[in-house]
Amino acid sequence: MSISNYPKFNKIDENPTVLRLLRNTPPVEENIMSIIVLALFQSNTALFAIPVVNHKNVPTGIVERQSFVEIFTKTYTKEIYGKKKIVELMNKFPLIVNIETSIDDVANIIIDAGIQHMVNGFIATDEGQYVGIANGYDLLNEITQRKQANLFYLAHFDQLTKLPNRILFQDRLSMAIMHANREKSLLGLLFIDLDNFKHFNDSMGHGFGDQLLLAVATRLSSCARDSDTVARLSGDEFTIVLENMCSKVDIDILCIRILETMKEPMQIMGREVFITASIGTSSYPNDDIEPTGLLAKADAAMYEAKRSGRNTFRHYTLGMNVYSLDRMSLETDLRVAVERNEFELFYQPQLLFSTKKVVGNEALIRWWHPTRGLLTPVHFIEIAEETGLIVSIGKWVLQQACKQQMIWLESGLEPMSMSVNISAMQFYQTDFIEVIRNILNESGMQPKYLELELTESLFMHNVDSVLKTLNSLHDIGVKLSIDDFGTGYSNLSYLRRFPIDRLKVDQSFIRNIENEPVNAEIVRAISALGKSMSLDVLAEGVETEAEMTAANENGCKFIQGYRFSKPLPADELEAWLKGNNQTLL
Repeated sequence: MSISNYPKFNKIDENPTVLRLLRNTPPVEENIMSIIVLALFQSNTALFAIPVVNHKNVPTGIVERQSFVEIFTKTYTKEIYGKKKIVELMNKFPLIVNIETSIDDVANIIIDAGIQHMVNGFIATDEGQYVGIANGYDLLNEITQRKQANLFYLAHFDQLTKLPNRILFQDRLSMAIMHANREKSLLGLLFIDLDNFKHFNDSMGHGFGDQLLLAVATRLSSCARDSDTVARLSGDEFTIVLENMCSKVDIDILCIRILETMKEPMQIMGREVFITASIGTSSYPNDDIEPTGLLAKADAAMYEAKRSGRNTFRHYTLGMNVYSLDRMSLETDLRVAVERNEFELFYQPQLLFSTKKVVGNEALIRWWHPTRGLLTPVHFIEIAEETGLIVSIGKWVLQQACKQQMIWLESGLEPMSMSVNISAMQFYQTDFIEVIRNILNESGMQPKYLELELTESLFMHNVDSVLKTLNSLHDIGVKLSIDDFGTGYSNLSYLRRFPIDRLKVDQSFIRNIENEPVNAEIVRAISALGKSMSLDVLAEGVETEAEMTAANENGCKFIQGYRFSKPLPADELEAWLKGNNQTLL
């Protein structure tokens, strides 16, 4: 039966079968000449393997492209092997599964059967008859996409109330503003803060407080329309994005509805509870046209409601004190931070599991802000990228990392690789290759010890230009790795095209890997693919002994994370490494 005769499965299936992965590749029969199979591969570069069946359409073997085509690369091999029947040259032990096998089950089957099946692929049958063929790349794409959907949910939804969190709220608000601008419509924003919520948390406990927040979330959702976005920003702060308003009266109606609903008692853990809320509002385009401005002004109006006695609402009006200068101040400080020498590089060791030795370090920037203290990249990198400052900051990081490499060598440490994160904006600069050359020349560092970490998204645009730059870097001798692998676009075709040396498995797949079967499957699949293409695989974010053991058992030969060391200043790391002879286990 052809694949097209089967019903299509929706992407949200919780336990889909292998049918979703199958390609309707026509099989060849056992008695066909090998030269004809060679011609099939040569005429269709998309064929990764061809199934072989007997006269009853029962699969008996599989022919994998690379190994089969290599047979005919030598002189006279066409004459020697070309007329042989394909049954003599095929792999007589293909992996065969039933079409009803779940993707999770087939992942375990393939991984347990050996990494060759990641490349060779596997055959699916229905009542013993050949149906289609799939490969490990498609399998890995499928399980990573499902994992990514879960990660997206965790990253964008509040885990207590299941409402959109701050990240998703900001995205929804931005999209709503774009829509309002396009349709010339009005948009309202409500900032809701519970009154005296801390009293419940302190007197009744956090478990009681959580149940109260859940009840409030339910009531707020019942007050809003299906088209509105109700979100929890943090703690007891909620927001509602009100789209397609007829007038500002719509905001009044919603605020009154919320306050009236909150008057009804709530049953929390066997107790009857009353709680009120203070609401601040702003509107587009009357009060502001930017998401941050609208939120700041709704926040200011909320504080005005608090000062007015609580359990009420206020609209933003000119003159209210807006508390949103934090980001602007940080951007100003960032512009002079390099000149003031406020940045410092910390370094986190990378371990080769088989030798228990530190073989590399990742350079991680820190900012010693004069008033805010030590800041990690999460506090300022987004601003640096938005303002373009990331280019000059990234250059400084490369310079300092290469200098430090030479200082360590002169102090007697064994050679180690130095990994440096490269932003897309930095990578796309026309003089990027020249900058790398100059920094290497000025520092005296050997190119083979420099590893540039790139994100998956970088490979998805201007492919020809990216390939040219990557090849130039490889010609210099610089190593290249893909950071946070598995969380990006899940399009693995670029692994074959680009000169990549290492995959860094994202820490979200490593965390609690010993108790998360799908994480283990993904890591094993990535490691198998890496091994089949001679790529090193490093596990990021290893924090426990169990995670370290599981990561290694699932194919990660290099390990990085708090299990061994947090990021340290250069002098502290040097002293520590010398004291342990660069051995961590």
